Amino acid sequence: MLAELDAEVLSLLDFPDVPEIREDGQSYLENALQKARTVADFTGEIALADDSGLEVDALDGAPGIYSARFAGPDANDAQNIQKLLEALKSVPPEKRGASFHCVLVFSRPDGDYEAFTGRWQGRIHNFPLGEGGFGYDPVFFLPDQGVTVAQLPPGEKNRFSHRAQAFAKLKEWLQTEKL
Repeated sequence: MLAELDAEVLSLLDFPDVPEIREDGQSYLENALQKARTVADFTGEIALADDSGLEVDALDGAPGIYSARFAGPDANDAQNIQKLLEALKSVPPEKRGASFHCVLVFSRPDGDYEAFTGRWQGRIHNFPLGEGGFGYDPVFFLPDQGVTVAQLPPGEKNRFSHRAQAFAKLKEWLQTEKL
């Protein structure tokens, strides 16, 4: 998502000694900020980090920041989906509104930061469809396209997703910012 920027982009693989980062914040922003600040402090470089999750209307916004561990601390994607579908089994399709949320943090080593958000609306399908993506993608249905996110080609997902929206805001901000 940053390919067209005139900047060298490194990943955590380039910094194998970065300390493990616990995600124990109470919001997407707190978690993303904790990750970005830890990496910026450790490397002395600007760092980007995000936190994202699925919020289901019928579950009062759950699983939210606990999306990756909805079915337990060691749960995998299939177990999380199974728990979600079980929680929604008596909820009709028209009441299964949901959204993916993303907060992307751009953190400088001095602690100053900017945050960018994205939100992708859809609903939860009755059963998994598609082979692509990860997490809840097989059950996150996009009514306008008539497919789940797991059925979208990766390029389409990277143009419309909650994360793509946050990155688009970051790129727009970078065009006016002097770093």
